[in-house]
Amino acid sequence: MTDIPDALARLRAVVHRLRAPGGCPWDREQTHETLIPHLLEEAYEVAEAIKNNDMPHLREELGDLLLQPVLHAEIASETGAFDLDAIAHELTEKLIRRHPHVFGEANAETSDAVLKQWDAIKRDEKGTQKESILHGISHGLPALMRAQKLQKKAAKVGFDWPDAAPVLEKIREEAAEITHAMEARNAAAITEEVGDLLFTVVNLARKLGVDSESALAAASAKFERRFGQVEEALATQGRAVQDCSLAELDEVWDAVKVKES
Repeated sequence: MTDIPDALARLRAVVHRLRAPGGCPWDREQTHETLIPHLLEEAYEVAEAIKNNDMPHLREELGDLLLQPVLHAEIASETGAFDLDAIAHELTEKLIRRHPHVFGEANAETSDAVLKQWDAIKRDEKGTQKESILHGISHGLPALMRAQKLQKKAAKVGFDWPDAAPVLEKIREEAAEITHAMEARNAAAITEEVGDLLFTVVNLARKLGVDSESALAAASAKFERRFGQVEEALATQGRAVQDCSLAELDEVWDAVKVKES
């Protein structure tokens, strides 16, 4: 196994050299803001490698993701804001504080107890300032993920559906409201009602124990896979998708679905 301190020290030295005068023009131009898309992209690529159970790819993508905090720390250190040591120190202290059942005398025998304890310690650390229960859920999260987190936090204080059945009825209600907005040709209302429908569908997923972000990702992957099979099937007939009618495409699509089932 590679010596971790030496490996990380070498990585930091390489990143420092890239950012230094005479280093890489691209790396020297980067800021916290310009790196945001790269940070998100690398996180999604890690998730994809995990879903594919591709360990060599996961190792590579985790390395690419690791580069991001190292770069951000290097950029921050250039203005004296903080460095990687400060990040690691703060994280280590937080982990110790919020795991008193491991590093102290507290007792937490289940994951649920651990999470409740974590939230209680977090509230104590924030002090007595009045904040919404929903405070702290990042606006930078994907919309489905953020919706589910908002709902989960509200549910912790009792603001929740009793079970999935009324949520399903609410979905029917929201769909009807979209129909009314469409009939009125009210673009703003259509956008609002579609948002309400999506939010309610996320609620249904949560009540059923389904992660909405993962479910939609899986559905998108299934669509992509099946569409590719439609293209392949048509290619064997010397045809392309754009040359077919919708009825013809539906017929091939249905055949692909039957083949998969």
